[in-house]
Amino acid sequence: MDKLMEGRTSFVIAHRLSTIRNADIILVMDHGNIIEQGNHEALMAKGGFYAD
Repeated sequence: MDKLMEGRTSFVIAHRLSTIRNADIILVMDHGNIIEQGNHEALMAKGGFYAD
């Protein structure tokens, strides 16, 4: 999947972290609102909704 998205803007909706782990920017949504954004490492370090 990384090869298909290389050099392109892609929107991926996922429930599994392994699907989006390498994304440049991850938007975390809850009830239609963006509640967190960042890359995997930053979101995990923050310890918020994404990390749960």
